[in-house]
Amino acid sequence: MTIYRRMGKWLTVCMLCVFAAGCSGPAHVPAAAPEQERILQTEAAPETEPVVIEQESGPAPEPDDEVIQQRTESDGMVHSYLTGELVPSAQGNRRPLAVMMSNDKEAQPQYGINRAGVVYEVPVESGMNRFMAVMEDFDGLERIGSVRSCRTYYIYFAREFDAVYAHFGQSTFARPYLKYIDNINGIEGVGGTAFYRSGDRKRPHNAYTSFAGINRAMERLGYTWSYDESYQGHFRFVAPGASVRLNGADAREAWKVTPGYVYNRPWFEYCEDDGLYYRYQYGGPHNGDEGQIAVRNIIIQYCSSGYYATTAYRNLNVHEPSWGYFITGGQAEDITWEKDGELGVTHYYDASGREIVLNPGKTWICVVPVNDMSPAVIEGRPESAQNG
Repeated sequence: MTIYRRMGKWLTVCMLCVFAAGCSGPAHVPAAAPEQERILQTEAAPETEPVVIEQESGPAPEPDDEVIQQRTESDGMVHSYLTGELVPSAQGNRRPLAVMMSNDKEAQPQYGINRAGVVYEVPVESGMNRFMAVMEDFDGLERIGSVRSCRTYYIYFAREFDAVYAHFGQSTFARPYLKYIDNINGIEGVGGTAFYRSGDRKRPHNAYTSFAGINRAMERLGYTWSYDESYQGHFRFVAPGASVRLNGADAREAWKVTPGYVYNRPWFEYCEDDGLYYRYQYGGPHNGDEGQIAVRNIIIQYCSSGYYATTAYRNLNVHEPSWGYFITGGQAEDITWEKDGELGVTHYYDASGREIVLNPGKTWICVVPVNDMSPAVIEGRPESAQNG
């Protein structure tokens, strides 16, 4: 697709979003991909001065030497598909585990979420959000979760990483789509092999899995940890020793980012010392079992949405191109996104049509319904930091 076609989509999307913003109340007609509609009708960098890679408006350049072009193994290390960082080859060449996690107050803290290279945060019922933690660094973990049930759009997200998807049940609307992914279901099949109930939480917040349990279930189900030969990764990362600075016409400071979710009211605060965004929710720090969660990149991905029939179950359209924000290094820029077919990867583009380049590290993706959520708020450097 040419830059001009992408810019045309950008203008179209902006017009649609303005129209959507003027509509009051949630949409109750599901905004789904065509196949979903049919179902509904029936049912470590070197210690040197970093090279700065500026993402700016203009014609798309030739491949940049400072962007990782391909994964090459060296001294038993390989660039991670999830983070772009160098990790042990045995870890980086193994398919990741994508685990559905609860975000109810009663389920805090989430175990294993600090290990995730990528986390998706998406509403499931009304304003309640859940997480999908995509992790490759989970060896030896004895407690991961708590694990909750599947929703249709999470299947599509897990597919984008060729991940093994772990969930504890599913909605009626998601069941037909589980055939598209290697999944381990806690309530049927070999679920008892992989999952267990803890004694320190009440149902339904006490279902957990473990590294050993996942491996047992993988063997029973005949799944392999090897990536599909056709898999080419998801994100583009800047090479070790370099860093990304946003320099387009719409780039601006981003020291506090509030996605706009109404239930847990999360936000992120930027720390200039380490280049990370620290996460908060429910009025305080968001801690996993290994401390406060912090990420290098944030993507806010807007999409149209509705509800399945007369239920409270969300139906998010994660296929039709839309818009959002990319935040990294204390800066933010406007982006658009589009997906490669029904089961392909989602790509994110800046205003010039270039695919964005991420800083190596963890990424948090907030998928936000454009219809009925508060708009994201991106704030610049606080006055205290300016004067400091």
